[in-house]
Parts: sequence; structure tokens; C-alpha cells
Amino acid sequence: MSILLIPFSWIYSGLTKLRLYLGAHQKIYIPVICVGNINMGGTGKTPVVIDLVMRLLEMGKKPIVVSRGYGGSNKGPIMVTSKHTADDVGDEPILLTGFSEVCVSRNRIYGAKMALSHGADVIILDDGLQNPDLLYDLTITVMDQKVGFGNSRVFPAGPLREAVTSGLSRTDLIISIGDKALTSIRNVPCINGYLKPLETGMDWNGLRSFAFAGIGRPEKFFSTLRTLGAEIVATREFGDHQKIPVSILKRLEAEASLKNSQLVTTEKDAARLPKEWQQKVLTLPVRLSLNDEKKLNSLLNKLF
Repeated sequence: MSILLIPFSWIYSGLTKLRLYLGAHQKIYIPVICVGNINMGGTGKTPVVIDLVMRLLEMGKKPIVVSRGYGGSNKGPIMVTSKHTADDVGDEPILLTGFSEVCVSRNRIYGAKMALSHGADVIILDDGLQNPDLLYDLTITVMDQKVGFGNSRVFPAGPLREAVTSGLSRTDLIISIGDKALTSIRNVPCINGYLKPLETGMDWNGLRSFAFAGIGRPEKFFSTLRTLGAEIVATREFGDHQKIPVSILKRLEAEASLKNSQLVTTEKDAARLPKEWQQKVLTLPVRLSLNDEKKLNSLLNKLF
């Protein structure tokens, strides 16, 4: 089936190349850091963005994240506030507001200008590798080692947004999430990292958990829970960024009660829950841990 779909991949790739070529490629007078990926679906971009925000804050900078607000109805440009929901601006911006000011804008130029007007001295563009609106001063591509680049074919014949050679040609640094110690991928420098559960004082050991997730790879979340010692009595998987209706949440709650277990989900999924449900569901936050922080810090210092 993948081979039969290759002609459609050529069309998809061609349209992506044309869009990149015809883009505005506008220069902003403050540094712009792009965090993106070549694969469709989740690879760990959000933890990377959070890590970058924390590093830049420690450097005394004021980063503002510019996001397209995938899954939200508001096209922006708009600064995300506590009044917004995931229906308005998407789940990732809601999550990121716990760490940084966030601007949602489908047009990244408008978003960058709004970030400037709010005092940003550095912009982090979330999911921008295939966006040609701005010129980037540092481009980071995130890769999940267990998935890699799949069959190296572009959608719909494979899992890629564009050809690997094309995406990496615009990449300054790869952050590779996984256990292997990689120093480079196709001659692009690479830093290795892994997603580590945040210590919140919660004792997960032996906790009967009814786990559900709507992320790129829900099994990663379930595996992390097991590593912490949780007893997973049931799991439910939803589509990436999928909003779960209250009727389904009530059904999950009833099933969890029958199994004498606690509903548990990811931070990103929790951002999509109605506020009255956020108190009922336990959240497992994770943070990025890198094996070579000096390399990343050196690249960030060169921006200023």
C-alpha cells in the first residue's frame, strides 16, 4: 500500500517545497528559535520548548512562544490568557502558559510582531520547521528514536511531512529522544535526551491507574506510568489533540470506579479537559533531560 501511495507523496512533497520557496522568510530583529519535526504527530516538541524557555529565563531573557494553536478556533494573533480554553487556542498553548507568555497566530509574522510588542527579546516558534513566514536564527528538529523517520517516505506513503534530507538541510541541531547516544544524524549535530517524570511528591507506586491519553504515542505515557510503579488496570487511547466529550469522560469515570482505580492522563490531555474535570483526573508531568546541556547552552549564548 505504501508503494502505491508514493505518487501522492511526490505531490505532497512538491507542494511543501513550493510553499517553503514562496514564503515571506521575514527577518525579525530579535533571535527566533524554531522547534519542529519532520515526522507527523508527536515527537516531544513541547518538552523541548519548555526546556528552552527555562534556559532562556535563567539567562535573563524574556522568551515568548509563538504557536499556530493547532486544534483551536482562534486564528490570532492573540496573547493566551487564563480566560482561554483549548477549544480557543489549542492544548499546547494552554500548557505552555504555565512557563511563558504565549502568542497564538496562524500567521507567524503577525505572531512575532505581537510578541515584540509584549517585550519579547527572543521568540520560540513552536512547530515551525515547515513554516516559511520567518527566518530562523536557530532551528531545532526533534526526533523520537523509537519511531525514527519510519519508512523515510512522505505522507501519505509514510509518516513524514517532508523528505528527511530536505528537513535536515534547514536544521542546526537535532534533539534525539531515546536511549541511544547519537552525536550526529546525517551530518547534523545531535544532542540526546529523555523525558523524565517531574517529581511532585506523588507516590505512584502501587496506584491502581486507569490511564488515558490522546498524544502522538500514548504507549510512551503508559510505559512511564509502569516505570514509576503504577498498577495500570486499563488504558484508553485517543487521537492526537482529540477533545474528549464529557459523555466519554463520564464513561471513563464509571469504568475507573468499577475497577477501583484512579483516572490518570498527560499534561497535554489535561489542558483539554473541562475545568471541573481537571480536579478529578491525576496528571503525570514530564520534563526533558539532556546528556549534553553545554552544547545547547553554547548555541543559545551565540544568539545574543
